[in-house]
Amino acid sequence: MNNNNIGKDLFVNNRKNFSERLSKNAMAVFCANEEMPRNGDQFYPYRQQSDFFYLTGIDRDCAYLILCPNHPNPAMREVLFVEPYSENKVIWRGEMIDSKEAAEISGVANVMYSDSFESVLQDIALSCETIYLNTFEYPRYECKVVTIQQRFLEEMKAKFPLHKFERSAPILNKLRMIKSQEEIEVTQQACDITSKAFRRCLETVKPDLNEYQVQAEIEYIFKYNGANGHAYYPIVAAGKNACCLHYSANNSILKDGDLILFDIGCEYKNYSSDLSRTIPINGKFTERQKECYNAVLRVMKEITKLYKVGGTIDQVNQTTYKLMEKEMIKLGLFTEDDVKNQDPAAPMYRKYLMHGMAHHIGLDVHDSVDKYEPFKAGMILTCEPGIYIREEGIGIRIENDLLITEGEPINLFEGLPIEVEEIENLMHNS
Repeated sequence: MNNNNIGKDLFVNNRKNFSERLSKNAMAVFCANEEMPRNGDQFYPYRQQSDFFYLTGIDRDCAYLILCPNHPNPAMREVLFVEPYSENKVIWRGEMIDSKEAAEISGVANVMYSDSFESVLQDIALSCETIYLNTFEYPRYECKVVTIQQRFLEEMKAKFPLHKFERSAPILNKLRMIKSQEEIEVTQQACDITSKAFRRCLETVKPDLNEYQVQAEIEYIFKYNGANGHAYYPIVAAGKNACCLHYSANNSILKDGDLILFDIGCEYKNYSSDLSRTIPINGKFTERQKECYNAVLRVMKEITKLYKVGGTIDQVNQTTYKLMEKEMIKLGLFTEDDVKNQDPAAPMYRKYLMHGMAHHIGLDVHDSVDKYEPFKAGMILTCEPGIYIREEGIGIRIENDLLITEGEPINLFEGLPIEVEEIENLMHNS
């Protein structure tokens, strides 16, 4: 059964676009993610490698894909491999995907079982000069776990030492940054579900609850509305916890008079959303909280205008830092003289704003990216200014997901409460 319900045309087109960019007499080989062990005989919930899903729509392990667009035999230009039938696996874990179903999901005509992968790989490789292999390439990616992709890369180099090897990631990164209409629609659905979860928080947040109880409300809405689950571990940060950028404990009591910061997003059909909002726990901002919140909101409204064709993430960041510096002066966090005398390598605003304002979003919440690539129509990026005043226990972040168009950007969270008055009215009337 096709659990993602995404039409095969998306994956057919993705493979076509990728294959067209390979060099002559080349093949590309991809392997699915493997299950990650937890402890004992337990595994973490399975999540497919995003590039593999992008090219196939297959959400199972023990799978491979070979693309060889110039192979003399048309049947060998696209070959998908899935796990052979196992009675024991069916008994313990449920139905498996067969070759016919895999063909229906992916649009790959030639689907074989993975016990024939090695022999087919050998045959196709000998007709090629270049082999494209795939690893996850992201500027801040750090992982001490040796993944199946890394092991597979080393095995391929040992098996075919005289072939030329190339990277698939630069091609896929470029392709994945531009979303098709179907990808946009699925991402919008993910945003809609996340919006419902935030509205639920407006109704339920009150003093003396625990952060994890609020998290439970979010998870309920996600799963009830068909999401896979969280796109990333949720941040439900009350009071001073909001000043920790990637806070994840979610185990503190909500105190009357504090703010609570949400950074949440669901994964729907493997596509992510990413939302941040900050609200008063008792339903009413203090004057100081309101000052800080509106400062962030003013900056957000201004930098949203930069999300146009030709813009860049760096342009958004630098503009934000200048605007927030002015707002911080108004908030009394430092003075104009302090700014004039500051160390350029350690600007004053960095004490209260430590992160960038934008990242691509798609199959991953921090999606494939070339940070120097100018904005193009079809890209989806976050817009997420914030301010974090640890000495006052105030942490505020506001975030929307924006679709770049030929005109003005489209806010995928359009209509979600964001103004102080909207938030207070909804919390008061819930």
